[in-house]
Amino acid sequence: MVALVRVPWRLLRMLAQLLRGLWIIQRRFPGMEPAARDLAVQAWAKTMLQCLGVQLQVRGSVPQSGPVLLVANHISWLDIVVMHAARHCRFISKADIAHWPLVGALATAGGTLYITRESRRDALRVVHHMADCLGSGEVLAVFPEGTTGDGSTVLPFHANLLQAAISIDAPVVPIGMKFLNAHSGQTSYAPCYIGDDTLLGSVWRTLCAQDLVAVVHFGKAQHSAGRDRRAWAADLRESVIALRD
Repeated sequence: MVALVRVPWRLLRMLAQLLRGLWIIQRRFPGMEPAARDLAVQAWAKTMLQCLGVQLQVRGSVPQSGPVLLVANHISWLDIVVMHAARHCRFISKADIAHWPLVGALATAGGTLYITRESRRDALRVVHHMADCLGSGEVLAVFPEGTTGDGSTVLPFHANLLQAAISIDAPVVPIGMKFLNAHSGQTSYAPCYIGDDTLLGSVWRTLCAQDLVAVVHFGKAQHSAGRDRRAWAADLRESVIALRD
């Protein structure tokens, strides 16, 4: 009986928060400084997690300023909200998200940089843009697996986007993310979005989950130290795996 009340209530709050995000973008963003926008996005993300019934647990030392590239494993659509709540950053994401109803507008307002993954030329463009952003002291974030996993393993990392950090010797911070049940401490697969999963199905499981905790573990910043992007990507993957334990 409690679930019958809890789930519709969470759904209504989630939809209201999405609409509130659009209102903030249209009415408040035009007159806000970039730093104020970043704080507004972070506050919005924290509230969205509350609406979904997700607790946030942040471990490690959160970077206070850029330039820095955050590198994290990828489990769910919820990862972006979780990372924004832990520390505002500009994501690099596939270009088609920009055209998603509602979500695209929110992602763009959050500072997302879009990439057409099938285009080598566009990848080079994005790497140059990332390097410029890092050179300006920004905080960027990528999911180098390139797709979502089931949360039990970390897929091999694609190395291309690391070139932006190498080119200006910017630090990279590995991040291990996982979802847990607060009572059992066991991994929760409710937010997973893989294989034949639909977005609506993943959202519904998240709304139905009890005692869901999102853990974001920030590791120590590291530089390439002479490693090429492939070697560094492999080392960063090992760091992310260790941070998930």
